[in-house]
Amino acid sequence: MTTPPSPDRVTRRTVAHDDAVRAGRSWWDAEADAYYAEHGDFLGDAELTWGPEGWTEAELGLLGPLEGADVLEVGAGAGQGSRWCAAQGARVLATDVSGGMLRVGRRIDTGMPHRAGAAYLQCDGARLPLADASFDVVFTAHGVLSFVPDLDRALREWHRVLRDGGRCVFSLSHPLRWAFLDDPGPEGLTVAHSYFDRRAYVEETAGGRATYSEHHRTLGDLVRAVTQAGLCLVDLVEPEWPADRDHVWGGWSRLRGELIPGTVILVCTTGPSPTC
Repeated sequence: MTTPPSPDRVTRRTVAHDDAVRAGRSWWDAEADAYYAEHGDFLGDAELTWGPEGWTEAELGLLGPLEGADVLEVGAGAGQGSRWCAAQGARVLATDVSGGMLRVGRRIDTGMPHRAGAAYLQCDGARLPLADASFDVVFTAHGVLSFVPDLDRALREWHRVLRDGGRCVFSLSHPLRWAFLDDPGPEGLTVAHSYFDRRAYVEETAGGRATYSEHHRTLGDLVRAVTQAGLCLVDLVEPEWPADRDHVWGGWSRLRGELIPGTVILVCTTGPSPTC
């Protein structure tokens, strides 16, 4: 089992899209097995979990009916969400920038053939090698958008591959969390960074080569990007911490989750809506 190398330094700076994709591919390739070993039980092998709070699609119902639908998951990781969609009767394509994560997905499939059903494709989630208007649903759960700088291009691509009346649903870390220390304890309630500082968090080598990056936008930035991509925002969900769960995932915990949001989910369509 390999693990990502420790960075020589951490900084805040802009990162070119191709550099972020290269860094993300290498980091997730090295992290894939360890990530599944640490989080696999929590995520479930065939469950669509929208964020570290633990809310699932079965509970929230954000994707709409899936029977007979063509579904694309971008940033699929090991394909847990794709398996859940396939179990609902959808035809599913799971994509991820990391071949290592997709290999974990195929390994999971071999142990549960009755629940498998997604096809796999390795690609940049903001540069999809897919035909226009080929899917009814596009979704990602904490995939792609936090790890690439080209938010506008990603959302335009997702719109491009959706059919008229299609649905695009994506979750990512709530922008408010950017201002706080990434700590599940009391120190994590301390504001340490400007919410308006849009420079990426970058781990890099001594020579300045990015090995990992995360990218921040304000809530307003996300909403504007949705509308500029031609999508219609029909709901913005900020899940509260579940009353019956007392777990810790990285910087997420009950202590923080009951005070500040950890995840935001944007639900969009390609067709007209009373809200557009």
